[in-house]
Amino acid sequence: MSLSEKYRAKRYSEILHQDQAVADIQKFLREFPKKKALILYGPAGTGKTSLAHAAAKENDLEVLELNSSDLRNRLKLEETLRPATQQYSLFKKGKLLLMDEVDGVTGTDIGGIPELVKLIHSTAFPIIMTCNDVWQSKLSPVRAKSKLVEMKALDLGTIISLLLKISEQEGFNKSPQFLKQIAIKSQGDLRAAINDLESYGRLSGEDIDLNDKRVISQSIFNVLRRVFKERQPFLDLYDTTDESLDEILLWIEENIPKEYKNEALARAYYALGNADVFRGRIYKNQHWRFLVYQNAFQSAGISFAKDAPLDGFTKYERPKRILKIWLNNQKIAKKKTIAKKYARMVHCSTKRALRDFTVLTPILKQESVQQKLQLSDEEVAYISSLK
Repeated sequence: MSLSEKYRAKRYSEILHQDQAVADIQKFLREFPKKKALILYGPAGTGKTSLAHAAAKENDLEVLELNSSDLRNRLKLEETLRPATQQYSLFKKGKLLLMDEVDGVTGTDIGGIPELVKLIHSTAFPIIMTCNDVWQSKLSPVRAKSKLVEMKALDLGTIISLLLKISEQEGFNKSPQFLKQIAIKSQGDLRAAINDLESYGRLSGEDIDLNDKRVISQSIFNVLRRVFKERQPFLDLYDTTDESLDEILLWIEENIPKEYKNEALARAYYALGNADVFRGRIYKNQHWRFLVYQNAFQSAGISFAKDAPLDGFTKYERPKRILKIWLNNQKIAKKKTIAKKYARMVHCSTKRALRDFTVLTPILKQESVQQKLQLSDEEVAYISSLK
């Protein structure tokens, strides 16, 4: 048995620093079937599966555990999970259906999510699902039917304390500094920290390459949720997503009105405006040292624009400004090609032809002129659309 399995939490009391999540799952089971499904979400290694098993043990429930990667379509869900939602346990007080990695449902297959929603509606037993990123658009129907419970990443001190306890019990005889290096490398993933302890524990050296940290990438929706919902500095938050600061700025601009009102809205836009000012200085003067100020204004500045953390679910949307710019560029592109052809024919600059385009429009609408300039069908259509 691996150490991560050996030291897996088995009771509520053994779940580390997830008091709110424990309280939420207790309330969910007490009030069932008010809500029939619950989603435990959060970073890897925070104890999502362990909490589900602990809930079953504390309530004398039989656990039927399924991995969603094996149930990716409607037919398999119907064959495997539907009977389980109706058959009572022979030996326990009741039953709990645990679906790990619900992010894996559907994928490239069809029907998984709709079938899962039907099962949630008809189940006679509570369903607990786990996933890392609950804000994926494909999970929207499941979110609407489920109670959402967040599991937060564990802090450094908590991980070090548990590693010290395991190290003593396993006889590894490792220094606190060595355990701290393992904890730092884990990036809040307790399971990864225990696995690393097992790997390095019996080695003689105590040097760990901290540059080889696990890369934990968050989706832009998780990043936005943390910036908007929580109230923290977040100066390193954007390092956890693949989006650039400029792309994140557009996402924030699009979704600020969904979260902030009145004075908070004004403060948020003021912070975003300052971020854009520094962004402009960076590109105009190549002063890349200003990047830290752009990051501060559009992370901490946005987060602290509100007076207190915000509750509730908000559906974030992709930035529309890029689409508008693209459509406008497509429109201007035809105007530029027409002006270029006209300028070449009359021996003037393209810039001047563009400047006088409104005056030239009646001339360009003449069929003989269009033939002379050899305008394409798209360019003729563009000219015809002008008033």
